[in-house]
Amino acid sequence: MLGTKNPVLLGLCSLFISGGALAQAAAKSIDESSVLAVMQQPARLASDVERDARSQPHKIIPLLNLALGDRVIDIFGSGGYYSDLLARLLAEEGAAILHNNQGFEQWGSNILQDRYANGMPDNVVVHTRSGINLDLEPASLDGALIVMALHDLYVIPKRYNGEAYVPVGPPANVAYFYEQLLAGLKPGGRFVVVDHAGEPGMGHEQTTDLHRIGEDYLRDDIEAHGFKFFGSEAALRNPNDDRARIVFDEDLQGRTDRFVLVFEKP
Repeated sequence: MLGTKNPVLLGLCSLFISGGALAQAAAKSIDESSVLAVMQQPARLASDVERDARSQPHKIIPLLNLALGDRVIDIFGSGGYYSDLLARLLAEEGAAILHNNQGFEQWGSNILQDRYANGMPDNVVVHTRSGINLDLEPASLDGALIVMALHDLYVIPKRYNGEAYVPVGPPANVAYFYEQLLAGLKPGGRFVVVDHAGEPGMGHEQTTDLHRIGEDYLRDDIEAHGFKFFGSEAALRNPNDDRARIVFDEDLQGRTDRFVLVFEKP
């Protein structure tokens, strides 16, 4: 009868609701243990295994909230360290899109050749585009990752004139970059940023000189371009890092204070 509370029916409804919630939670199955298992797989490059300790991908990749079969882009992924792990995790039904421009591609070309000397997996998609172009299909991505490269969009391009390095143009059009990425992500898709921490309030000149960027500044700028801040991860922090030094100093490489920010497409 209408208006009558049937305890059996209510119990079944409760079961279906809770079961649905559990199924939904279980669908996003790439967690820390999944990444750790893939990190132990044979035939990974020795340089990748050595990098694992300083990059801690088992702490970073789960932040993307991915499931088997998802599609994710590794922006300016260079030699494909993260793309390789992601492809192993996503299985044949998914895809790890290794995005680069010419500069990042050349930087990582040797290690990419070593990595796939016996052939590249079908679910690693090499996606080389000019400048900051992403060239994405609308709402085609479940996640996006950019590691220690986003600050480069805030760098002032300079050229040596025989006496000093002088500006030859403005920084990249970050509004265009974020617009492309936002359009390419599905609603709820995650955008994970890993970058070298700079001092609060540092400007473009300091970012250019040190290849660092202020965490709060970057977060505010990404939010201003339409992304929703989701959270952060402290696994790569180093309070002993000297933020006044350029990240390319040999004794600093792999040891800088790095922040990890997580955003979602609303």
